[in-house]
Amino acid sequence: MDSARGPGRATWVLAGSLLAAALALSAESGNLGRLPAGPGPLQHPLGPQPLRDPSTAPGAGPERTAQVSVQGEWPSAHVRLFVNNTRTPTAANLSDLLLLDNITGLTIRESAGNQTSRGFQAFRKKFLQVGDSFSVSYTASLKARDVGSGDILLLPAQLSFQSSSLVQHHENKLEHSQFTSADGVNEDLALNDQMVDILSSEDPGSMLQALEELEIATLNRADSDLEACRTQISKDIIALLLKNLTSSGQLSPQVERRMGAVFRKQFLLLEKEIQEEYDRKMVALTAECDLEARKKTESQYQREMAAMEEAEEVLKRVSERSAVECSSLLRTLHGLEQEHLRRSLALQQEEDFAKAHRQLAIFQRNELHSIFFTQIKSAIFKGELKPEAAKMLLQDYSKIQESVEELMDFFQASKRYHLSKRFGHREYLVQNIQSSETRVQGLLSTASTQLTLLIQKHERAGYLDEDQMQVLLERAQTEVFSIKQKLDNDLKQEKKKLHQKLIIKRRREMLQKHKEQRREQLSIAEASGAAEDAGQYLGQWRGLMAEHSAALEELQERLDQAALDELRALTLSLSEKATEELRRLQNSGMTQELLKRGAPWLFLQQILEEHGRDLAARAERLEGEERDRGQEGVQSVRQRLKDDALEASMEEQAELRHWEHLIFTKLCSSAFSLSEEELLGMRQEVHGCFAQMDRSLALPKIRARVLLQQFQMAWREAEFLKLDQALAAPELQPQSKARKPRSKSRSKIDLLKKCIEDKIQLFEEQAPEDLVEKVRGELLRERVQQLEAQEGRFAESLVSLQFQKAARMARTLWAYTALLSIQDLLLEELSASETLTKSACMQILESHSPELQELERKLEDRLARQEAAQLQRALDGRQQWAGEGPGLLQEPEETDSERQVSAVLRRALSKGQKLLEHHQQSLREEQEDSVVLEDLLENMETDTFLTLYGQELRLASYLSKLTMLPGGTLRRLLTVALPAASQAELLAVLDSVGQKHQDHAVENDGGGVQADLGRRGKHQGWWQALESKLRGELINRGLEKMLWAQKRKESILKKTRPPLRERVIFSGKGSWPHLSLESIDELTPVSIVGAEAVDLLNTGEKLFIFRNPKEPEMSLHIPPRKKKKNFLNAKKAAWALGMN
Repeated sequence: MDSARGPGRATWVLAGSLLAAALALSAESGNLGRLPAGPGPLQHPLGPQPLRDPSTAPGAGPERTAQVSVQGEWPSAHVRLFVNNTRTPTAANLSDLLLLDNITGLTIRESAGNQTSRGFQAFRKKFLQVGDSFSVSYTASLKARDVGSGDILLLPAQLSFQSSSLVQHHENKLEHSQFTSADGVNEDLALNDQMVDILSSEDPGSMLQALEELEIATLNRADSDLEACRTQISKDIIALLLKNLTSSGQLSPQVERRMGAVFRKQFLLLEKEIQEEYDRKMVALTAECDLEARKKTESQYQREMAAMEEAEEVLKRVSERSAVECSSLLRTLHGLEQEHLRRSLALQQEEDFAKAHRQLAIFQRNELHSIFFTQIKSAIFKGELKPEAAKMLLQDYSKIQESVEELMDFFQASKRYHLSKRFGHREYLVQNIQSSETRVQGLLSTASTQLTLLIQKHERAGYLDEDQMQVLLERAQTEVFSIKQKLDNDLKQEKKKLHQKLIIKRRREMLQKHKEQRREQLSIAEASGAAEDAGQYLGQWRGLMAEHSAALEELQERLDQAALDELRALTLSLSEKATEELRRLQNSGMTQELLKRGAPWLFLQQILEEHGRDLAARAERLEGEERDRGQEGVQSVRQRLKDDALEASMEEQAELRHWEHLIFTKLCSSAFSLSEEELLGMRQEVHGCFAQMDRSLALPKIRARVLLQQFQMAWREAEFLKLDQALAAPELQPQSKARKPRSKSRSKIDLLKKCIEDKIQLFEEQAPEDLVEKVRGELLRERVQQLEAQEGRFAESLVSLQFQKAARMARTLWAYTALLSIQDLLLEELSASETLTKSACMQILESHSPELQELERKLEDRLARQEAAQLQRALDGRQQWAGEGPGLLQEPEETDSERQVSAVLRRALSKGQKLLEHHQQSLREEQEDSVVLEDLLENMETDTFLTLYGQELRLASYLSKLTMLPGGTLRRLLTVALPAASQAELLAVLDSVGQKHQDHAVENDGGGVQADLGRRGKHQGWWQALESKLRGELINRGLEKMLWAQKRKESILKKTRPPLRERVIFSGKGSWPHLSLESIDELTPVSIVGAEAVDLLNTGEKLFIFRNPKEPEMSLHIPPRKKKKNFLNAKKAAWALGMN
């Protein structure tokens, strides 16, 4: 059994020899075997093998036992996996335990585990205290034909968990609790206990680092809580919307219950899917991180070996002492490099898991939206929900989602502020206890030093000989060591008692507060069914969470301060006793010894008085330094609270969402036509974009730590390179004129030692301060890129949808144009050959006129009806708005007529924003109606055009019949006219022409022109010239277009214009949103852009230019329908040109 872990997060691996023993048993029935835990000497787990770090491994690990039976057709075993968190001095509480058991090749019969798609089954436990254990069991069987007798299958079991030990690094893998409804109180209590661990630590130097790790773990936990809260609110909102529909009579109670049951089922399936994805990511990321760690560790090892070999060549020619010193320095350097590599790998792994955490959260948010939209579409399709009611429901859902996102922004900003305040205060407490420790150690050191000085001063004055001095010094050192040892033991014992007392007290109060708040949260969720509207429900959540956060932070701060006060009082009390004992040793015990040896009392008294004054001055100076550090800590807390101010964070996020709303509104309005289903999909995508516009609590800080570590490493590597270059070419370095010439080998070893010492010093030095600002700038740049990428993806999907529609119509138009070109050639040849007279050709064309006129009349009637319906809906909407708008201002009039004007103005100002929002919503509805109507009209025109296309196929078929055009020739003509068409498309046209030819022949059997064999020979020459003639005409048309485009381009290029960037940026009203992640001196403006399509060089190509959007303008006119070329008019114009 091995352990692989960075500090804090552990992974134990147990190679299972279950099947090895099962297959090695004799074939006698009834034999039972008991498998040992762990692999045998030659059995190694498959896959990457993690490394064990004994110094950080807690007392927990999986043990596997199994009873194997060969009775029956296949060998079977009852397997038991046991995890025990043994109570040891280094043991710690464990949370988020995940036991992954490899079951590849096994058939699981009875198991409580969740089987994954990769041959694992997962068992989870949220919390495991020190001294507790848990076990899981299952029954499995193996089909013996899959393996041979004596074969060994190694199936490792892997346990990963998070530890709450003080000095361990918390890698904070995925917090699965965010995706379940499990109560996380135990995890919160365990995290809270760690503050007492930090304050009572015996290593003050590691306190701040441990506090930083605790902050990251707490932020991860807070993200999980917020995600669970978001999920619950989303579910309640859906139920509330359905209830409101039912109460308004637009949904039957039976359908509401059925849809509610479907939603609950879908939510459960989503939770299961999230769990499976969590398991998959856990396995995959662990394997990737292990592999990356192995690669980098191997690379580091190779570099160390190369450095050692290079150094050995130099050390062969120097003394043994110099060689030992240099080797020791090199080992120290390599140890530092290994430590920083482990730190880098741990931080990178922490970031990988944090990103996976975020991805799962975003996935869950989008899936919740998808479930809602899918069920609404299903209800419309089944007729359970009327389209008008569905439209109202979707509008309400969109509006509520904006409120939900605003509420979650508030929750997140509030949590960020309170946690920043909590850990700012905790950092102040840690610095306070460190200052107290410094003062205590300073006084003890001064007192012990004075004892030594007392003896030495008497020796220098001649009152003691050297032997007497040595005896007294040894006695004094023994007494001092005894006093300090007693102090350490007393502190350790008393801190242990106080630690237990503080933990019990804190847990009792925290648990009580959690229970109270949990009950209130459940009451809100239960009361959602009685809420009148979603706004009231969200308002209740907002007030409750604000109250809970403030109360919880107040309790946390009070408990932390109380813990510090008690620990500090204990430390000071015991330290003062030790200091007093040292002073008593000096003033009493050592004084008597000196007087016995003839030291004059007056001389001794002067020294004691001087030492008393020095000790008092030292104590005052240390207290002053402690006060100064306390003031610095207070300033640090204030600056931290200023950086994470709640109001500023909310304002920034609101401004960002406002501008992004303008962008997406502009992008959506750029769509020319959308069907109802496409509009629904676009709304869903917009909700998905806005759902990921927040910033998680933990990921920015984790990312900042990774970036800072990377920048520091890059800076250090650059400095190392300079040192290596100086070592390789010392003659290029400035030399001191006073330096004496030395041997070449001596100079080389000195340079090597100096180089290694300088590299070691670089690890101890602080990196340049500008790296912190560089990290902040990089974080801001990454966030801007994420927002721009999100906008770009949405714009691309919208443009792609419009292009697909245009491409479908373009393909049909190409086929239609090719058909007309072939008709024109056939008519021309029939007329030129006098097979048909000109009047006969005109008669053929005119025979289609009634059908064309009828198609055009029907199309225009349908278009007029649809546009009239849209106009009526727009007018109704305007009348409704005109009626409701003033109504928003209607309130009881004041009796004093002189104050009526001011009262109306006040009401108008107070309701102005509401009126504006109401009008903007009306405009959005009109735009949506317009694009939906445009899609409907396009479908009408397409249907009419396809009918027209069918008629043209019949005419082309009839003309090919008259000319006796062979199928092969017609296919070649179509290939020339449609060079981009696929073989399938060409064959479809040919088949259509053949079918129409038969239909037309039946219709014209009595009066049509008859073909015979003699005329077939007459037309032979025409067929051969048709292809070349058509090709030539198409080439000439293409050349004309190219010539025109070239001239147009030249004329444009000759004009003097400003740069493109200056032309496309629009200076709209308002100001840019400012984004910040941490404290940044100057806020960076974010370029927010919209989009519009323009015709490029009048060639029909669309260039999508992204511009800065204007503020929305109020407009009371009905948006005009965009004009397009009518297909029928285009056809008549083409015919007229052909006849001319």
